[in-house]
Amino acid sequence: MNATSAALAGAVTFVWLGMVLAISFLEAPLKFRAPGVTIPVGLGIGRLVFRALNTVEAALAVVVIAAAAAGGAPARVTGLTAAVAVLLLAQLAVVRPVLNRRSDRVLAGEELPRSRSHLWYVALELLKVAALIGLGVALLAV
Repeated sequence: MNATSAALAGAVTFVWLGMVLAISFLEAPLKFRAPGVTIPVGLGIGRLVFRALNTVEAALAVVVIAAAAAGGAPARVTGLTAAVAVLLLAQLAVVRPVLNRRSDRVLAGEELPRSRSHLWYVALELLKVAALIGLGVALLAV
């Protein structure tokens, strides 16, 4: 893989990793502990924040994919890039729509138990973090 593509993909990968860690594992759980933040308010904030995060993630994924393709990435980098993209796609296309429908119901005043879909999103997020770490390390080794 050429050095410029590897450097670009590596930088973008670590920025992406930092964003996911900061928002998914720091901001998201903490907002519900803030004084005065009710479940509906927290859900409203979360929807906005995760919509923005996922939009940026999609853009970062395009940059990493393009850099890997243009730079002649080795199989390990290609595989990890594909894994991260598939995990993000699963979150966006499969889990997020279910969570959005559920949060619509909660925001409309329904009392619902905790969502199992939320656990799927978190599980995919953990896998994505592991894949991003692996990808970043693989890009540093190129």
